[in-house]
Amino acid sequence: MLRTAETPIEAELESYRRALTGYCYRMIGSGSEAEDAVQETMVRAWKSADKLQERAALKAWLFRIANNVCLDMLGSAQRRATPMDMGPSSGADAPLGDMLVESAFVRPIADAKVLEPTADPAELAAEKETLRLAFVAALQHLPAKQRAVLILREVLRWQASEVAELLDTSVASVNSALQRARATIEEKHLDASGSATVDDAEQKELLRKYVAAFEAYDMTALTALLKDDAAFSMPPWPLWVVGPDSIRQFMTTTGAKCEGSKVLVTQANGGPAFGIYNPTPEGDYAGWAVVVMETSEGRVSGLHHFIYPELFAEFGLPLRLDGEHVGQADELQQPA
Repeated sequence: MLRTAETPIEAELESYRRALTGYCYRMIGSGSEAEDAVQETMVRAWKSADKLQERAALKAWLFRIANNVCLDMLGSAQRRATPMDMGPSSGADAPLGDMLVESAFVRPIADAKVLEPTADPAELAAEKETLRLAFVAALQHLPAKQRAVLILREVLRWQASEVAELLDTSVASVNSALQRARATIEEKHLDASGSATVDDAEQKELLRKYVAAFEAYDMTALTALLKDDAAFSMPPWPLWVVGPDSIRQFMTTTGAKCEGSKVLVTQANGGPAFGIYNPTPEGDYAGWAVVVMETSEGRVSGLHHFIYPELFAEFGLPLRLDGEHVGQADELQQPA
């Protein structure tokens, strides 16, 4: 069936998809739910397009709809978190325990869904910072109104008057909500300004070394890349371990099933990421986890393994690889 051409209003709506997805992701903390929220936003907007009085007001109108959709979806849902928010680190020999429901965890999102590659480099670096898992998890501590105000004011750089109009409140109320939200974020030891610079070349080289060490399962080379306080987590399990020694022990005992695995590289939450494929009895490789890598000061500071098969499709990664797949330690090509 031939696809019909987009109408002018549909094309305009589509031009805001990345920005809306980024907003909904920070509000909800789940990539798949953010996409669902944006799709519902588009449907509502298209159905009501004849009610839009001024085309210049389209952006604010769309974000108002998106915010309402997010509030509907959040409802009485539990707050999403990272394993590091749920309790202290465990020993590498601790049992995994019970898996938690998907809605317990902040989930990753592909950079391609939220970042505009042609954006100003400084703005792009700042936006990447506000996609960090820890930052998104910190946002989930805020009441919905404070969360919306902080994202609109500090991340999207809207004026207080614009935010007040979107939320049907006063500028004074917006400023008060922002002040309270900043205080909460500061308690979580996070910078809400997102001003840190991201060195993409340094990250790419660090990722190359990590992938080479991982595919060779060379624990000496791998742990040499880690910071002393590097965190290793595996949602849907709440267990997490910290430090090179514990990570080495975990990967050679409970996590030893990854020996002989292959890797495909992608990007998530403003930084490097990769899919891990474990060998199967049939001789090919099955997708096991999408890993978000965090870096700091030239080393790996976090390795967060999301063991959800559906994430491979969300990241454009195949769920299985054939036995002829060659590791990507040298090329680091992203999937088409």
